[in-house]
Amino acid sequence: MAIDETKLNELLGKMVNDMGAAAVAPLVVLGDKLGLYRALAADGPLSTEELADKTGTTERYVREWCAAQAGSGYIDLDPKTGKFCMTPEQQAVFADSDSPTCMTGGYYSISSMFIDEPKITHAFQTGEGVAWGDHSACLFCGVEKFFRPGYMASLVAEWLPALDGVVEKLERGAKVADVGCGHGASTLIMAEAFPRSTFVGFDFHEPSVQHANALAKEAGLKNVRFEVAAAKHFPGAGYDLVALFDCLHDMGDPVGAAAHARQALAPDGTLMLVEPFAHDELADNLNPVGRMFYSFSTMICTPASTSQEVGLALGAQAGEKRLREVVEAAGFSKFRRANATAFDMLLEARL
Repeated sequence: MAIDETKLNELLGKMVNDMGAAAVAPLVVLGDKLGLYRALAADGPLSTEELADKTGTTERYVREWCAAQAGSGYIDLDPKTGKFCMTPEQQAVFADSDSPTCMTGGYYSISSMFIDEPKITHAFQTGEGVAWGDHSACLFCGVEKFFRPGYMASLVAEWLPALDGVVEKLERGAKVADVGCGHGASTLIMAEAFPRSTFVGFDFHEPSVQHANALAKEAGLKNVRFEVAAAKHFPGAGYDLVALFDCLHDMGDPVGAAAHARQALAPDGTLMLVEPFAHDELADNLNPVGRMFYSFSTMICTPASTSQEVGLALGAQAGEKRLREVVEAAGFSKFRRANATAFDMLLEARL
């Protein structure tokens, strides 16, 4: 077959951009860990000598890091002074961990994908799964750092008010289970916002539960605790709200998990699902957001589900239609999309 030179050059240009994006990923983690972004945001413009001095790092490395960052458009260079700085927009994405647009956490998870590639290669060849707890530890902190800013921005202000009658219950004093809570970011945000309610975060990954309990103690919150439990077996009943944040698609038996949640709910309780935004048809998800989620799903979500019983492997782009089928199979009679962002869908199910 003859090669179209124009199309070939377009593809090569895309690959150069993508290789640069992949290569700069560990530099984003470095910049976050070493405080380079935060120092530039607080005190810039700075020379590489000044930045190195403020962060206790070595100037020669900092100089190369700044060049790569400026080439990526992540920081700016003043060619007249040779100093580097960050715009407000760059600060919101890289330097402010509480910003709803902070994206650095995703790069920690990407790091784990490279580390764990041999395990996923083996899974491709054997059909076996890779359990969540068998991934590199940087995945767990990355998930917390990636999702927490969005939860802080949307959970109390938009998502919970979009659910029928839930905020009123939380303000009076409700009983809440946060299933698959990981490091507990979502649980802690709700517990702080609604002190009259009681919250229990459940996760089957014991190190994450230990970390979540440490964060709760550090925050001084008395209305929240975290326990080790699987989604199909978490204890308790009469919950006014059972929430699953960005985790149902990771479960081997999401129908079983939803069915257990239904049994644990009070008669007028609510199941709250936050799942990655996706259209129902594959072709409609072939865009930058879909590419990101399909990539994470290939390396993390699908292997995690496959490693468990049933192994339904919904994937991170299951879509509303498929998620409705799961929830209805679990015995819920009411289901609707209550809210959505570019990255998330908020789904509500009731008995």
